[in-house]
Amino acid sequence: MGLTYKKVMSTQYDKLTAAAKAWDDMAGDFKKAESAYAAATQGLAQGNTTWQGIAQGTAYTNFAGTQYEYGAAQTQAKAVAGLLRDAHGQFTELKQRLESVVADARKAKMAVDDEGNVRPNLTAQERYAYVHDPDGQKLLGEWNKAANDWADQIKKYVKAFEDADAGVKMALDAAVKDSNKDRIPGGKDATGSGFNAGAKSDIEQYELEHAKDVATRLNSGEKVSNADVESLNRILRDNGNTAFKHHTEFGRDFVTAVGGAEGTIKLSNTLNNGAHGSDSGRKGLYGDTNKMLANTLSNATQVVFEDGKKNPPYGTKEYREAYEKWSKSSDAKFYNDFMGDLKKAGLDKFDLDVAGDKAPMTRGQGQEIRGYQGLVTLMQQGSGYSPQFLGDLTDQMIDAEKKDKDVWDLHGTFEGKKDGWFANDPVDGALGLMGRNPEAATGYLDPANDGDKNRLEYLTTKRDWDVVNTADWRGNIEVTGKDTFDKDARAGFGLAIEAATTGRAAGSPGAELGHHSEAQARIMHDTINLLDYGSATGRGGDDSKANGDNLLKEPGYASMRGSLARALASYTPDMVDTIVGDGTMSGQPGSDSDGNDSRIQNSRSSMLRIMRGVSEDPENFFLLHEAERRYTAHQLTTQDLSDPEAVKNLAAKIGEANGAYNAVGGDVQLGKRDSELSAAGDQRVYGYHVVGGAVTGIPVVGDMAQRVVDGYWNEWLKGVTAEQGLLARDRISSGNDAAQDDLNAIFDSWGTQTRQSETMIDAAQREARQSYTSGRESAYDALRERK
Repeated sequence: MGLTYKKVMSTQYDKLTAAAKAWDDMAGDFKKAESAYAAATQGLAQGNTTWQGIAQGTAYTNFAGTQYEYGAAQTQAKAVAGLLRDAHGQFTELKQRLESVVADARKAKMAVDDEGNVRPNLTAQERYAYVHDPDGQKLLGEWNKAANDWADQIKKYVKAFEDADAGVKMALDAAVKDSNKDRIPGGKDATGSGFNAGAKSDIEQYELEHAKDVATRLNSGEKVSNADVESLNRILRDNGNTAFKHHTEFGRDFVTAVGGAEGTIKLSNTLNNGAHGSDSGRKGLYGDTNKMLANTLSNATQVVFEDGKKNPPYGTKEYREAYEKWSKSSDAKFYNDFMGDLKKAGLDKFDLDVAGDKAPMTRGQGQEIRGYQGLVTLMQQGSGYSPQFLGDLTDQMIDAEKKDKDVWDLHGTFEGKKDGWFANDPVDGALGLMGRNPEAATGYLDPANDGDKNRLEYLTTKRDWDVVNTADWRGNIEVTGKDTFDKDARAGFGLAIEAATTGRAAGSPGAELGHHSEAQARIMHDTINLLDYGSATGRGGDDSKANGDNLLKEPGYASMRGSLARALASYTPDMVDTIVGDGTMSGQPGSDSDGNDSRIQNSRSSMLRIMRGVSEDPENFFLLHEAERRYTAHQLTTQDLSDPEAVKNLAAKIGEANGAYNAVGGDVQLGKRDSELSAAGDQRVYGYHVVGGAVTGIPVVGDMAQRVVDGYWNEWLKGVTAEQGLLARDRISSGNDAAQDDLNAIFDSWGTQTRQSETMIDAAQREARQSYTSGRESAYDALRERK
């Protein structure tokens, strides 16, 4: 039976230190015995008496062997004492972490019993209130989910105890086994199974030796038992636990032991062959071991300038200065050496079954992958990489592809559930990892902080994204065809842009409207202009060559559209204000810098074209429109509208924005998409309220604003669909009755929630309807074919 929470919490770990003292005492006793033995046998052993001949020679050998064993016994006893103290330190550290988790759970109104079970610690009155609340079941479900999350954290630490305990056992078993390190011909060790003169007092050293042995055999192509791979898995998981202070050092030691960058890549490829091969008995084990290897690499490549202190934000001047100093210190040696080795290993070629199998049969041979492709494939399975490592790695790969644009090209596609795990485009894969780390993404893509690299511009307008080789046939002759792309092309780039511009990991739930840093807003602004104009600074109002809407409709951009839509949704206040003429444009495009409330300054037409481009996938349009409706409700419930003129002004703004958004949606095949989803799952896509959690990134508004939105959401799609086909026919109808009904519903809901007079509601509705057409016209002007 494995360890349990109760055992972990009730065990008296100080007994380990008491046992360690006993072993130290034993070493002292062996020292005394050694001295007494030496005094008693020295004369006989050295032949200082009349005892001579064969018997004396044999006795001398035996005496020396016994003398050696007394010394070995002292070494072994001291090593066991050290291992027990090491175990005490690990268990104590883990228990303190576990106690902290339990304390935090209790602060969060959770009850944790003696068995480690967790439940919401709610009073009878609170439970009664939830039962009678219209949203009570939902709220109780959230409490229960939170309890399960806390329970999972507790289980994680109990598992960590189990891993650490197995490491202690491995070390103790090895420490008491004679290493025979001096048993060479003529050596001092005359006993093959005596005490261990090579015993060590560090658990991690024993684990490292075993892990290195298993990894070396795997890399050599030897047959390795599942039990050995399981032990490698356990060792990497145990020593990769960030609860241990030594996790970074162990990671560096292991990566060095397996051969640095080259050995790590080779080991990962070997594990991936097992994880994705035909042997079902190895898939889960080998895949999970690769995850542990990825986390080990993450630990090894951490860049920490000062222990116990957080680094300055990546990419900033303060960060660059601190990194420059750190990079010259002894602590940076491993990182510098690894990155130096990677420049060669990353471009070396390696075997990987999934790639070899994709080579055309006519070539009579497989194809090899680049080391960078294998490394990024490994990294996608881990987490927590330092921004510096992600940035340096991506820069290395970009430098390589600038010298050879076809460096990543392979035959076959690597996409979807079957083959998408392989990062055939390692640059896009690394950008996807930045999508999990907003600090890394913002610091890397910010044009103000990358010197002359112009990374955002390069990735958006200059990079060759076609990494798939094709072949044409001319009779019986195979001729190399034009390169093409995988379906997931630019997926990682989109995720990086989303994280960089929102400050949240890509795909995260939405946050409050607005609130962007200067760097985030700058990246968003430049991304819009680069996609639309091909230039970060725009084209001075000349829209004749603007093409963002058509560019984003292309298949090669399909995988980044969702990320761009989520990023745009977080800038809804900026977009709406610009569309209605309240933006912050002041002659020159650029971010409007104001600390954490910076805004973008793109032109209205650019914003509308990029909105249309990402809306090629209708669910993205639903997201953008939902964000606009929430911003509408936010304004209606947070602004001072005691003056009737303020109401009219806001209503005009709302009507104009609504007209522009509806015009964009009118150019999207909403009906076709809706019918497809309805047929597939009996589910219509009338916005967030029906799709539910399938749509992420929707901005968060206050309760009052949310109630306003909930009160009118049924009408909005009718107004959008009434616009469909008008742009294609290059005309605008004089009216849109459905849209007017929608606008009326907005202000009816607002009036109900805020108790407005009928006169005020009527005035607001009238102003909004009058401004609707203006918004439609601005959108149609932006989306009509450019000459």
